[in-house]
Amino acid sequence: MILLTELHYHPPAEFFAKLLGTDALLLEAHEHYRKQTYRNRCLIRTAQGVQPLTVPVIDGNRAEKVKSSAIEIDYRQNWIHRHWRTLQTAYGNSPYFEYYADYLHDIYVSKPALLFDLNLAFLRLLLRCLRLTLPVVTTTEYHVQYPISAQPFSLNSGLNDRLLAVADQRDCLTPKNPVISPEPDTPAASPRVRPYPQVFGPGFEPGLSILDLLFSQGPAAGNFLR
Repeated sequence: MILLTELHYHPPAEFFAKLLGTDALLLEAHEHYRKQTYRNRCLIRTAQGVQPLTVPVIDGNRAEKVKSSAIEIDYRQNWIHRHWRTLQTAYGNSPYFEYYADYLHDIYVSKPALLFDLNLAFLRLLLRCLRLTLPVVTTTEYHVQYPISAQPFSLNSGLNDRLLAVADQRDCLTPKNPVISPEPDTPAASPRVRPYPQVFGPGFEPGLSILDLLFSQGPAAGNFLR
């Protein structure tokens, strides 16, 4: 099965749970950009509660008329400093923040011009951290609907041209409704993240960025996605 999804900024842990058992990840590169989504924001937990981190984009008022893969980051705003300081404040004392900090910081300071490139660099790093190995490819054109099972999709990327079904998960995870409960026994169904000890409590807060899980559990983070 191929999982089709938009590209997120530090995706929710649920996103990576969906990748378990899939053959490849297909990233939507030809959609029109949508504001107020995980495309340019993530949710973390601080001493003051859940807080969004948002990457500003250039000309945000007309962004929804531009392809997601062409959206430019607005570096006129000092957002890198704000995001990094917030992550340090929230997770600096977590067990594994220092374990991953340099890798994340290197991507931030490289300052990719496009949001898509920034998110893709972080995604590839996060996949390595979680020890998830699967082909990652981008769409070549936009389709409103993709075949699910009756008409499998051919992926030419290390899978020997096998015909694979596409599970369309575009916009299934949103900051307004971060935890989706799809119908059981469907391609959209996926396990939720198993609760883990979070830096700030009490209680377990679902829907947070994968960074929250990584900084808490380190190399064992993948065990909570099953």
